[in-house]
Amino acid sequence: MIGDLKKKFLDRSLIKGAMIFDFFSPGIPYVIKNSGCEFVIFDMEHGGLTLDKFKELSLISKGIGLNHMIRIPEINYNYIARSLDLGANGIMIPMVNNQNEALEIVKYSKYPPKGRRGAGFGFAHNEYKKENPVDVMEFSNKNLINIIQIENKSGLENVEEIAKVDYIDCLWIGHFDLSNFLGVPGQFDSKLYLNAVDRILKAGEKYKKSLGIMVSSKEEMDFYCGIGFNVIAVGTEMNLLTDKISNLIK
Repeated sequence: MIGDLKKKFLDRSLIKGAMIFDFFSPGIPYVIKNSGCEFVIFDMEHGGLTLDKFKELSLISKGIGLNHMIRIPEINYNYIARSLDLGANGIMIPMVNNQNEALEIVKYSKYPPKGRRGAGFGFAHNEYKKENPVDVMEFSNKNLINIIQIENKSGLENVEEIAKVDYIDCLWIGHFDLSNFLGVPGQFDSKLYLNAVDRILKAGEKYKKSLGIMVSSKEEMDFYCGIGFNVIAVGTEMNLLTDKISNLIK
C-alpha cells in the first residue's frame, strides 16, 4: 500500500486524493476510499485536528487500505515524529522557506543514520505488531513521504535549493497563500502567480520531484494536470458539500 504510493511519488505518476480540513468523523476514511481516492491528507494546520483524533483516523485508514497523510502546523520534531508514530504514511509541512528547513524535516522524519527520529515500536505506526525493529526502521526510511509546501516568497526564491534535498518527495504549491504573499491574492490568472508556478514546476522537473496542489473543480484539475502537476487533492470538503447541496436545491 504505502510502498506503492511512494513509488508513484518517486516515478512522478498521476495520483489523485483528497484533503480533509474539518470533517474528522470515523466514516470519513471510508467515504474517501469509496470515492476512488488513492490518498487522503488530514489537515492539522487550519482545522481542529488533534494528534489523538488523527491516531483514530490513522488506524481506520490503515484498516481499510487507504494511504493517509497529515499536514502539521509547523516544522517541529514533536509534530513530525509523533505523527509518524501514530501511523501517518507521510507528512505535509507548510511554509517551508529554505534548504536548511527542508534538511531539518528530513532529519526529523528519518531514523538513523539518515536522520534522528526516535525509535518506538509496537505502536500505531506498525499496527501494534511485534516486529523486528530494524526492519520497521528500514521500511519507514524507504517508504514514508515528505511533502514540502512552497507558499511564500522565501520558499519561491529558494525552491531550487529545496528541491535538491534528498528524501523530499513532493513540492506542493499552497496556491492561495502563494498568490497572497505575491500581492495578488486569489488572482490565479496573474502573471506573477503563473510565473511562480512555472518556476516551481521547473525545479520539480529538474530534480525529479513530484508536484502537488489542491483543486476545487474539474477545470482546475485539468489545468494543473495539463501543465505537469501529478499529485492532485480535491478540497475543501466543506466547499464541495456546500456546492453540491446548493446545486441540488436551486
